[in-house]
Amino acid sequence: MDVVTNEDPYLWLEDVTGDDALAWVREHNQPTVDELTTSDRFAELEAAALEILDTDERIPYVRRRGDFLYNFWRDAAHPKGLWRRTTLDSYRTDTPEWDVLIDVDALAEAEGENWVWAGATMNRPAYDRALISLSRGGADAAVVREYDVPTRSWVDGGFALPEAKSQVGWIDRDTVYVGTDFAQTPDGLPAITSSGYPRTVRRWSRGTDVADAPTVFAGEVSDVAVGAVCTHTPGHVRHFVSRSTDFYNALDYELRPGADDTDDELIRIDVPTDAHYDVRLDWLTVLTRSPWTVDGTEYPAGTLLVFDYPAYLTGDRTHTVLFTPDAHTSLQDHAYTKSHLVLVTLHDVATRIEVLTLGTWEPVELDGLPELATLGVLDADPDDSDEIWLSASSFTQAPSLLQGTTTGGVAVIKATPAAYDSSDVSTQQFFATSDDGTQIPYFVIKRDDVASGPALQYGYGGFENAMTPSYLGIAGRNWIARGGVYVMTNIRGGGEYGPEWHTQAQKAGRHLVYEDFAAVARDLVARGLTTTPQLAAQGGSNGGLLMGVMATSYPELFGALVCSVPLLDMRRYHLLLAGASWMAEYGDPDDPAEWEFISQYSPYQRLRAGLPMPAFLMTTSTRDDRVHPGHARKFVARMEELGYPVRYYENIEGGHGGAADNRQAAFKSALSYEFLWRTIGSVDPN
Repeated sequence: MDVVTNEDPYLWLEDVTGDDALAWVREHNQPTVDELTTSDRFAELEAAALEILDTDERIPYVRRRGDFLYNFWRDAAHPKGLWRRTTLDSYRTDTPEWDVLIDVDALAEAEGENWVWAGATMNRPAYDRALISLSRGGADAAVVREYDVPTRSWVDGGFALPEAKSQVGWIDRDTVYVGTDFAQTPDGLPAITSSGYPRTVRRWSRGTDVADAPTVFAGEVSDVAVGAVCTHTPGHVRHFVSRSTDFYNALDYELRPGADDTDDELIRIDVPTDAHYDVRLDWLTVLTRSPWTVDGTEYPAGTLLVFDYPAYLTGDRTHTVLFTPDAHTSLQDHAYTKSHLVLVTLHDVATRIEVLTLGTWEPVELDGLPELATLGVLDADPDDSDEIWLSASSFTQAPSLLQGTTTGGVAVIKATPAAYDSSDVSTQQFFATSDDGTQIPYFVIKRDDVASGPALQYGYGGFENAMTPSYLGIAGRNWIARGGVYVMTNIRGGGEYGPEWHTQAQKAGRHLVYEDFAAVARDLVARGLTTTPQLAAQGGSNGGLLMGVMATSYPELFGALVCSVPLLDMRRYHLLLAGASWMAEYGDPDDPAEWEFISQYSPYQRLRAGLPMPAFLMTTSTRDDRVHPGHARKFVARMEELGYPVRYYENIEGGHGGAADNRQAAFKSALSYEFLWRTIGSVDPN
């Protein structure tokens, strides 16, 4: 079908905080709020979501740093959150004694800023200083300040950066690597890339002006970003720098600092530019994303190999294969402890954990793993012990936290109580046949007494992100327990079956994502699990683009769509905020050959009159500085121009997640579920 138009009368809505644009936002927010938030059901949905998000009984997830376990916590009394710590012995009790280091609510009130916690990076091995990142309203851009942990105070004259999309990491207690939006660069080029991330890295010493810090590495303006990291493994301290030439490719180097800044040695780590690599002690692991021939043997995408790192740098390619994918199994993650390498694999989207002994690479058993759960490595100690922390959950099993060692096994140390009674809720996996014959897995979660009913189909389909089974707390109480059917899709573009499940759907293959999602929608109806008027779909960010395509290319398959923080104008996405960084995923719309295939699905350009448009709810955030809110605004404006009814809600805060605190998240969630119950939930299937 031909693209309708490239004309854009709504460019003015891209002015994020412009008076006219914000007036438009408020005018569109109010009718949606008035319509969807006044019922008793909305109040119940919002209260349930907030209770789940705020409950003190949920797991306080931690990271070990030295002798302490650190946690960031939000609840009803502390909506902006507390950064705090405790000991392992105390953590094991039902009521740990928490030592509060930073109260973000108190800090925000004292400074008159809408601070949102954006993370803490601590120095090793002392862990007495932290680089704290604070965001205004939830944006990706953040300010950075140095914090002294023993004295509970900000370091006067310490490392500090103004608001920017910075990268900063410790070299030692008095030196950091920093990439930020510098006022000037020695080469006269911009300090940030066209994607809005740091282009240069400097070595910054305490007590000096960051503007005077020497540049140790620089990339091109067309790169996505550059970065640097110092590893702190005793006896194996190394420095690495990297140029991300696009979202999936990078040029990687070891940086060996010289006696002064002019003597630094840069050594290329000659692995495939699209591979993931890691250096641990004297081992180099390489996880391929495309076929790679080593010593005459071609290995498929998704293979994990290990080399002797010093020998590799001299050209020796002697290696051992640690993992080989097959048609059903892929490697999702790997992590080191002091003695072992832990592999997390997926077999038809079901998790398995394997443990290998470092050096011999012989498998060992890890005792204490639960059955039929999605498992993930949350933290591990690669330097000092074999301690490991794992998460476990399923669609119907509330999260639990396991702790132990790879030598002695693991056990549940914390568990979150169930958000709803799932004793009569079951999960089934089905496979739909896509247009090209590929089998697409998806999960259906519903009450056993519900044979067919209103169904909510969720999808993402991009950036190699696998959609694995995880606990549906809010969806469980506000959708499934009320009789709704929940559907999680594992469409191409994700990483459920390894890199090729993703790479075949990049650029010109993007149509496969949408064909897969549509195939699942048809399969749900064909199996009698729902009807077309009772079927809704939901997605955000790249999943919001998916919703836009469903609205403009497959509207006849759905009764309602919920589209959040989306990409929709694919003609201009690369010009807006971080959009340029995603051209390796979608293509370059300024290249006529690539615009040819992008134009076949770009929702903003393909929106036209006469579509059987489903009921539509659009949500976004003014403070999203990753995906521009102009995508959502312009799409809604054009929908209204064409006479389509649409509900719109834009959170003035919230960043790319759409919410800056639990209350905002609960409100946004309740808004979506109320919309769904009023639309597909009120359809008479007969």
